[in-house]
Amino acid sequence: MDFRISADDRVGGQPQRASKPQARAGKGQRVEPSLGQAVGGFVDDERSGGPIGGSGNGSGGKPPRGKKPPRGEKQPRRGKAEAARPKKRRSRSGGFLMGLLWWGFVACLWGGLAAIAVIVYYGAQLPSSNSWAIPDRPPNIRILAADGSLISNRGQTGGEAVTFRELPQFVPAAFIASEDRRFMTHFGVDPIGLMAVAVESIQARGVTRGASTITQQVAKNLFLTPDQTLGRKVQEAILAVWLEQNFTKEEILELYMNRVYFGAGATGIEAAAQTYFGVSARNLSLGQAAMLVGILPAPSAYNPKANPQRAIERQRLVLNAMAQEGYITREEANAAQIDPDQSSVRTVVAGSESYVADWVESLMTSYIGEIGDDVVVQTTIDWKMQKDAEFIVREAVANEGANRGFSQGALVAMDVDGTVRAMVGGVDYQASQFNRAVTAKRQPGSTFKPFVYMAAMEKGYTPDTLAEDAQFEYNGWSPRNSTGKYAGTVTLRQGLAYSLNTIAGRLAIDVTPQAVIDVATRMGISSAMTPVPSIALGTQEVNLLELTSAYAPFANGGMGVIPNVITKIEDVKGNVLYEASDAGPGRVIDPNVLAEMNDMLETAVEVGTGRGAQIGGWDMGGKTGTSQESRDALFVGYTSAMVTGVWLGNDDNKGTRLSGGNVPASIWSQFMTKALEGRSPTPIPGGSYQGQLVAQQLIDPNTGQPVIDPATGQPQVQYVDGGTGQPVQTVTDPATGQVIAIDPATGQPMQGLQPITPEGNTNPPIQTGQMFDQTTGMPVDQGFGQTAYDGQGQAIDPVTGFPLQQQQQQQGLENGFDNSAPIDPETGMPMTLVVDPATGQQVWVPSAPASQGQQMQQGQPIQPQGNGQFAPPADMGQQPNYQNQNSQRTLMDLLFGG
Repeated sequence: MDFRISADDRVGGQPQRASKPQARAGKGQRVEPSLGQAVGGFVDDERSGGPIGGSGNGSGGKPPRGKKPPRGEKQPRRGKAEAARPKKRRSRSGGFLMGLLWWGFVACLWGGLAAIAVIVYYGAQLPSSNSWAIPDRPPNIRILAADGSLISNRGQTGGEAVTFRELPQFVPAAFIASEDRRFMTHFGVDPIGLMAVAVESIQARGVTRGASTITQQVAKNLFLTPDQTLGRKVQEAILAVWLEQNFTKEEILELYMNRVYFGAGATGIEAAAQTYFGVSARNLSLGQAAMLVGILPAPSAYNPKANPQRAIERQRLVLNAMAQEGYITREEANAAQIDPDQSSVRTVVAGSESYVADWVESLMTSYIGEIGDDVVVQTTIDWKMQKDAEFIVREAVANEGANRGFSQGALVAMDVDGTVRAMVGGVDYQASQFNRAVTAKRQPGSTFKPFVYMAAMEKGYTPDTLAEDAQFEYNGWSPRNSTGKYAGTVTLRQGLAYSLNTIAGRLAIDVTPQAVIDVATRMGISSAMTPVPSIALGTQEVNLLELTSAYAPFANGGMGVIPNVITKIEDVKGNVLYEASDAGPGRVIDPNVLAEMNDMLETAVEVGTGRGAQIGGWDMGGKTGTSQESRDALFVGYTSAMVTGVWLGNDDNKGTRLSGGNVPASIWSQFMTKALEGRSPTPIPGGSYQGQLVAQQLIDPNTGQPVIDPATGQPQVQYVDGGTGQPVQTVTDPATGQVIAIDPATGQPMQGLQPITPEGNTNPPIQTGQMFDQTTGMPVDQGFGQTAYDGQGQAIDPVTGFPLQQQQQQQGLENGFDNSAPIDPETGMPMTLVVDPATGQQVWVPSAPASQGQQMQQGQPIQPQGNGQFAPPADMGQQPNYQNQNSQRTLMDLLFGG
């Protein structure tokens, strides 16, 4: 058989295309296939280098029998029908949609990856999640009046936290309907809400509203800064999801309601309810709740105080949203909108009680230390008295301020034990929060003089001691009376009643300014003072609270007080953190001195400068005060039930046309009349050691020196019955150290006498001026002016117990006071030192016929007129009315114009 090799059979030659038909054979001729050609053949591996279909074995390209061709080299044959079928043409629109979906998928994939990267990046900047915790809410101080009514809330939030279940159901519903409709269903972030806001913003070509959920706002407020940045928003979303996983919806909403800001300094729903409506959030009405929620988008612009009309518009939007969401009916929404209580927005105005709240807040750290949780403070404030005081002070300033040149006032009222019942720190708390009753220190003027006179009484003077009202100079200081007039010789009672500056000045010099400071400090003045003679005129600055409390011992029988406004402090669970006690300084005035002081201070309001403070039916005492140029005008007065102090003036220290006896005394009278309404009048107690053991030093009547116990080296004391003044037998309880009075007949403790503790707390060592003979144990006769004399006639200083020295006696003569008067041989009583107004010389006269005062005129004694009436000095001018036998005090009124 012949083989013919064509060009196609050469290595590298191209095979013939199967699609080209072969030469048709003649009829009856056999057609033989050519080598290298196959019908429907597959494309071999081009990497073999051989012809397609060739095997190199001369078999026409067929593999050896029994062997399969290598995998991948065989191509399937196409059938005739398949080869002839035309390819389908794809739709152009379908291809575009598929492309759009494809590229959308790709974009979403890349966007998701980018979002994850951003979340991871900003999330990595947050602290570890196991350290995340809800920050403590700043503690609130809830301050209550004595009857339990709310005075105010203090703290950074301005209100206490309330729980979700304490609130009416429509309160949280208002928050959800207005702030986050899908709050109960989303996972912390609201994708639907985000998409809706995005569409709105695109349509409006600007951001229309926020898309943060309530949970996101809680996250932002608790953990993040308010910066509007991408990073902060991402972190907010991360924290929101964490909150949703760790807290219930109720807890998250509770966090939000208690920490969101409502404007006007109110943070939290309770603070907002109290600030704007004066009610607790627990008692909000539907209309009130809707108005508060309407504030939230712009607290400064939408709150009822700043813009009442806008607040009402916002209220309507919230009510409509609640109705749309099904929380309330349309009828309820309409009814809330036309509620008469909401027809005009009435917000609570901070009144004078806010001064009390500020004061209480300032005391908290000293009472219980740092405050970590909400506390409730029970105060002593009487709400009715507080509002009465506020009204009276405000009306006085409004009615008299312009005419008399003053713009501010303050008032402090307390029970005689120091319990504060009312305090007004200014006329308008909204305009000025400066507390003029506690914080301000001003000159008290003549209201300080009682402490000068008390020091004199303790040294041995009496209200009837005579003194010279005349100008004098002491080391360059020369006090003047405010009227420019001088009365000559007067009693100390008259000197205090008519506030004679020269008399107070002479007394302060004689007893020493330091002694005056000691008395004032013992009585309750805590401000630092300098011992200078001018202290007698009230030039040392004090605050009204301490000045008022220093008058309380005059009213309560001589016991010192510490002004107190807090009775109890509890946490919200009812645990008592502090409770007031009855402890105090104890007795600070000797009963005899107290009786003398009340005598003089009652005279001051009966006929003296304080006559304008009269109230019907009550015994009362008090003192007016006016500082230089009338910058300060005061009146402090008391009854057996209450002590009240009033101050008027200007914050800039500008002078006024006031005096303590006009507007301040009138305010005092008006307030005390209301405060004592319904009470039965009782006399002012004179003070007594009744029921107490009194320890007195034993004084040797021969030497005037204290008797020293040779065993202890300490001064010996004599224990006496405080009620009778009689010595009693005592023993010391070895177990307690108490000194106990023993009945000598039975050897048993005496009933009715309080023991003395080792510290002596039941009977503070107040000098009474009473001295005892060491032999008999009986009091030594004191004589006139409580000046004691030993058996040899030597005058004894009743304060120190030492003999008076000649230098002290001479000083007393120079200042016109009877410190160590000689004894009248006829009466056995000390003689009285008076001044002859004609010669200016000091003359001793018998004291018996002039027990209520006597003076010399032209060297002869002048007999008292009527009720101890003194004739006026020649330089004052004689007036017919002065000769009235019952005009002793009227005379002084005419001299000094009341």
